[in-house]
Amino acid sequence: MAEIFTISLLFSTIRLSTPLILAALGGMFSERSGVINIALEGMMLAGAFTAAAVTHATGSPYVGLLAGMGAGLVIALIHAVASIQYRADQVVTGTAINILMIGVPGFLSGAFFLSSGSTPQIPKENLIPNAPIVIAILLVPIAWYVLYKTPFGLRLRSVGENPEAADAAGVKVAKMRYAGVLLSGILAGLGGAYLSIGQSSLFTRNMTSGRGFIALAALIFGKWRPVQTMLACLLFGFTEAVTIQMQGVVKLPSGDDIPIQFIQMVPYVLTIVVLAGFIGSSRPPKALGIPYEKER
Repeated sequence: MAEIFTISLLFSTIRLSTPLILAALGGMFSERSGVINIALEGMMLAGAFTAAAVTHATGSPYVGLLAGMGAGLVIALIHAVASIQYRADQVVTGTAINILMIGVPGFLSGAFFLSSGSTPQIPKENLIPNAPIVIAILLVPIAWYVLYKTPFGLRLRSVGENPEAADAAGVKVAKMRYAGVLLSGILAGLGGAYLSIGQSSLFTRNMTSGRGFIALAALIFGKWRPVQTMLACLLFGFTEAVTIQMQGVVKLPSGDDIPIQFIQMVPYVLTIVVLAGFIGSSRPPKALGIPYEKER
């Protein structure tokens, strides 16, 4: 066990939790406004591909990071228009975006780089391994302050709890919900960008590997609150870090290595257990997933 629980495990936990924290905080703003955001996975994929492609083209990871955030914003705008303006089913819209973003990056990568499996390798000096970690850590208290100590946060929470009362008080429900969803796209795109130009040095097909859904599970586990959500993300990041450390170290009684597929299942099994055990005790915003139509 000493080979698993090392000081490097702590750093791996923080590093692996960073994209989850960014995406989950983004999902928090969206869902606090009343819009379910299943599309976090697709937004992360958009951010990851765009950041890798732009960083490769410009040689600047900061430009790539901004481009990744912009890509997440565009995908979020699609989700917002469909869900808020046209009152489409938010789960169906989010699922459609996720399916779309599984194929679109590969198509664009094949068109631009003649390889649908991955983008070209980015030189080490053009990567940005630390800045997104600092941003993620700083965003937790900032998100708490914005959500609970500012008029914007009060209005955002009010349209997620009771949009009729908020509308009667003069709050523009659609405007606040657009703001929440677009913020989620920016932060999820940032989380995806970190995957491709921070943790890795290129974009590979479906490289998020369900992290958008894990971030959503962490958001539910954290009861839509910034600090608790961060702690849930750290738990999932710790689990993923442990699975990496376990590979080739933990063995069966026969002396053989545990099949790597079983080790890699651990974070996803934990996601199912957490949702099965805590989703009943978590109270979502009352108007979550309910389109609002102003009475004329």
